[in-house]
Amino acid sequence: MINSRRRISLGLIAFALAFAPLAARATALDATQSPLDRLQVQLASAATHAPGHVGIAIEDLATGMTSGVNASESLPAASTIKIPVMVEVFKQMEAGTLGLNTVMHLQAHDKDYGWGELADARLGTSRSIKALLWAMITQSDNTATNMLIRMVGRGHINATMNDLGLQRTHLTDDIRSETNAIRYALRTSPKDMVKLLDAIARDRLVDSWSSKQMLAILTGQTHNSLLPMSLPKDIRIAHKTGSLHDTLNDVGIVYHEDEPYVIAVMTTELPSLGLGRSFIHKVSRIAYDELGRFASWREERGIAAFSLEKPVAPLAQALAPDEAMWNAAPAPALGVPPADGAQEPAEPLR
Repeated sequence: MINSRRRISLGLIAFALAFAPLAARATALDATQSPLDRLQVQLASAATHAPGHVGIAIEDLATGMTSGVNASESLPAASTIKIPVMVEVFKQMEAGTLGLNTVMHLQAHDKDYGWGELADARLGTSRSIKALLWAMITQSDNTATNMLIRMVGRGHINATMNDLGLQRTHLTDDIRSETNAIRYALRTSPKDMVKLLDAIARDRLVDSWSSKQMLAILTGQTHNSLLPMSLPKDIRIAHKTGSLHDTLNDVGIVYHEDEPYVIAVMTTELPSLGLGRSFIHKVSRIAYDELGRFASWREERGIAAFSLEKPVAPLAQALAPDEAMWNAAPAPALGVPPADGAQEPAEPLR
């Protein structure tokens, strides 16, 4: 157990240090003109005409160069907070304190009726950690999330986020979507989300196996009416949405063929969720187009494309067995997830 904890601590330190050279390299590259200048101008213009208060962060994975608006601002996380919960679950699995087949039983305090089929399940209903992770991320089940928070401990989640240097990310309560206090109980920033997803994309979060598993779960997302909607239908995106009253968020890794990137778009104080959707669609397309142009700029200057430092196979091949495992996970018998690309109904939190 002591050795496992030591490995985790070293892994978290390595994760934090990994961003130092990226920042330095991005600063050096920013001194030259590039399509990311155009990206920044377009993001600033979009934010000026945004329907509410917004935060955006985008990182090119090949160079570590970033762009954004209000990237460090603390904003309502809504269900994007479920990524930090997932990270803590995998951290504790690496430590050996629980496993994918560990079974939990539903308690009354776990239930949240904002979103998710488990809210209507009988008390005592059993689910494995694997099934709860799948429901929490791909279907955004709030009750499954509360079960996992109870298992790993909210304090441990916050401590891990702090160790990772995510200064804006914290939970001060479980998922309680019926109260307005949840706006302040679940917080993060676009920059924090991009930093977390960057580590997953690079196989550096907890350990390589855990990063691959988390990426596979995120790729199984069933709520696809935000970041993916304005992009080509066959593009691969590992992402997590969030919706809360006047808030819409989507954060993810977009596997653009020429230039994969990480993106976080967060919106709040929206006059309508429809306007928030349109804004996220617009920003998503801007990022996709400009990062595509950036690939040519990078290649002309001899900057290598993104790849894992020690890949065992091309990314898609390396992930195939993991994705098959997670995609084979049975959906809860209580309902059917919405069709890919369908517009989800407005719910208090998902």
